[in-house]
Amino acid sequence: MSPVLESEKNIPTKPPAAQTIFWYRDLPPLDAEPAEAHRVEASSKRVAASLAYRDELWTACYADAIAKATRGLEGEIARLSGRCAHVRSESVEVCHARTGEAWLHITLSCMLYR
Repeated sequence: MSPVLESEKNIPTKPPAAQTIFWYRDLPPLDAEPAEAHRVEASSKRVAASLAYRDELWTACYADAIAKATRGLEGEIARLSGRCAHVRSESVEVCHARTGEAWLHITLSCMLYR
């Protein structure tokens, strides 16, 4: 019987899930056919608009907005019977309310593939 190598101990038992979203420079599979261009929009949670902890708030709001946009894009892929999507660009807008709150609004421009 041969000894078990260290690298063989971490072999997953299930294959990884197929990738459905390709970001920016990551290209979709060569056999995927472009279907149509889409835009997905999402807003982050609202936070107090103060200068204190500005970088941490930006990071948290950006992560929240990207997570929501990703879920929306996955939903669009499923709804339109697509195979995957390629995100080509993003636009981030800082929004403010009179209540002293701020949030980020993100728009992803992407191509849906079948």
